Amino acid sequence: MNAGTKRAVFLDRDGVLNRGHLVDGVPRPPDSVADLELLPGVEDACRTLHEAGLLLIVVTNQPDIARGAQTPEAVEAINRELMARLPLDEIRVCPHDDDECECRKPAPGMLLDAAREHEIDLASSVMVGDRWRDVEAGRRAGCRTVFIDSGYPERPPEEPDLTVRELGEAVPWILESSAEGRTGHAHSR
Repeated sequence: MNAGTKRAVFLDRDGVLNRGHLVDGVPRPPDSVADLELLPGVEDACRTLHEAGLLLIVVTNQPDIARGAQTPEAVEAINRELMARLPLDEIRVCPHDDDECECRKPAPGMLLDAAREHEIDLASSVMVGDRWRDVEAGRRAGCRTVFIDSGYPERPPEEPDLTVRELGEAVPWILESSAEGRTGHAHSR
């Protein structure tokens, strides 16, 4: 794939933009728009990144659709509400519960497809997530990675470029690293 010229921030949805709900130690998405709660600082962080000229593309696994625990319509309603409240360019959803799927993170399919469609330079882009699957998808796509450490009792990601507690903390680093691309790359591990 030829490198594009646009820079993007790929964002996981639940636990990055909106509050996830822990069930038996596992983060779960909101059930409906009524349960949707943006995390503190997310609106300002997204506005700052958007005003800097970065595309904001959400890439989210929603396996509860395949499991029958959530309807596609409920997921779409939550996504429409996020699009209305935040300056997002697109939300991409993997509805599958199959780790062999090319779009289910940690596979990089959603990021690679978005890069092709939007002419995104992946080396100058960043993937932000709160689980190891997000960080791994970003790495496989050739992006820099930010891990939002919410303290989940699960496997941590391997070597994210930056670890923070919330999206707003990562904004200065994202702005600096997306401007640099891969040249002068310094890991903040």
